[in-house]
This record gives sequence, C-alpha cells and structure tokens, in this order.
Amino acid sequence: MFKPRGFTLLELLMVISMIALLLVIFLPGLQRVRSQGKAVVCQANLKQWGTMLTIYTVDNEGFLPPSYSSLWFLQGSYFSDDDPNKPPVYNDLKTKGIACCPMAVRVNKTSTNIGVGNISDKDIVWDFTFSAGSAFEAWEIISPLPAFRGSYGFNEGVDDFISKDPFHDVNFDISTIAGKSNIPLLLDNTMWSSTFYDFMQPPSIDNRSVFGWPFCINRHNGYINGLFLDWSVRKIGIKELWTLKWHREWNTANEWTRAGGVRPEDWPEWMRNFKDY
Repeated sequence: MFKPRGFTLLELLMVISMIALLLVIFLPGLQRVRSQGKAVVCQANLKQWGTMLTIYTVDNEGFLPPSYSSLWFLQGSYFSDDDPNKPPVYNDLKTKGIACCPMAVRVNKTSTNIGVGNISDKDIVWDFTFSAGSAFEAWEIISPLPAFRGSYGFNEGVDDFISKDPFHDVNFDISTIAGKSNIPLLLDNTMWSSTFYDFMQPPSIDNRSVFGWPFCINRHNGYINGLFLDWSVRKIGIKELWTLKWHREWNTANEWTRAGGVRPEDWPEWMRNFKDY
C-alpha cells in the first residue's frame, strides 16, 4: 500500500521562510496603499467642510465665521442643546464624521501638552481645557464636557486680508479677496486654529507634539491636506507651506523658498528629502 509522506523539517522551514520573505516584500506596499487611502478620505472630509462653509457664506452674504468662533464651527452639533455657549447659527452643522483625519483619530491620554484657554464673544466667555494634537494624534477639548476631538484647524491669518487688527470683531466678505487659490483656510493641524508668522523657522526635529508648529507635520508622507479659500482641496508639501499666502503681509518668496534662495542643506535633516518649492 502507498503511504503518503509528510513534510520534512527542512521543507517546512523553507515554506515558512518563503512566506516571511513575501511578507517583507509586500507589507510596505500594503501599508503605503492603506496610507494613501486614508489621505483620500482626509481630502473628502475637507471637501465636505468646504461645502458647509460655502453654504454658510451664501446664507451670510459672503461672510465667513470670524476667527474667534472657529472652534464653535468645528464642533457644530457637538454642543448639547442646553449648552449656553452654543451659537444658534451652528445648530445644523453635522461635524461628527468629518472632524478627524483618518491618520489622527486617537488622542494621547498621557500627553503633557495640556493647556487652558477661553473664547470671548461680546457677553459670552467660554473657558475650556484642551490637549494639543500631533502628526498622528487629534487635539481634544477636554472640558467642559462632552469632550470633543478634531485634527483640522483654521488659518487665523485669513482675517488679516480685511483688517490689520488681528483681534477685530467683525465678519469679512471673501468676495473682496484676490488670489484665493493660494490662501489656506482649513488644514491638517495640531490645533483648531493657528497661522504662520514671519519669524517662523523650520523645526529642527520632526514635529509630532509641539504647540509652536501646528501645520508643519508629516501626516501624509511629506504632505498635509488643505482646503483653500477658493474651496479647492489639495495636498500641500511640507516645504510648500512657506510659499502659501498665510496673511496679507506674508512674503511668498521668503528665504525658505526656492525663489528666496534656500538651499537643500539649509533645511533640517528630517525635511531634506521632501519636495522643494
């Protein structure tokens, strides 16, 4: 009678080695595809934010929400019905499914980047506690409850295109602004609002959880995603951040651009392999 022969130990080890080799070859590719898929979802989220902001401006004669209410806008319907801080104009905003980039959904529960702040709107003062986010972590409003997290933030400098007073308390009509395709409005961020300033230099290390560098994060393999004032959404190179029109006085040909004479060796080591602009 025929007696089937089993695998020898050597043959079994060879099969295991081949499987391990295939995993080594294909796993980085699968991770890359997965990351690209999350970047696409991130851009889809920003397009929905653009739709909501478009509707908002149509309903408000071309006006965007003022900068002091950016956090309220991002929270939208997260406010409870009995919350005295809830602005009536935001009652119908459904932000729950698009508040976070898929690459930065969780928060760091052991984070040391905890801060306190307040938002003032005439007779309303809203005090809160928050934690800053990072490249792969969401920022979070810890109190008052319910907690809210997000991983996008507004560019505060947009206000400056209308008023030189950064603390002005008026809305502004975006139809009066030129060059909107290069003016960032809402981007991947470690805070709900911030901007670039002339004194900012590239961070010396890969920023993952630092208050001072909210937009300069390597969230999408050398890029972040952003919504612009013309309602377009696209990926933005990390070095390209210095070429955007962050506020009215920002020089888009500054020393950290190719037009301004920056050299590859001038960038911090972690940024040198990124695309130049």
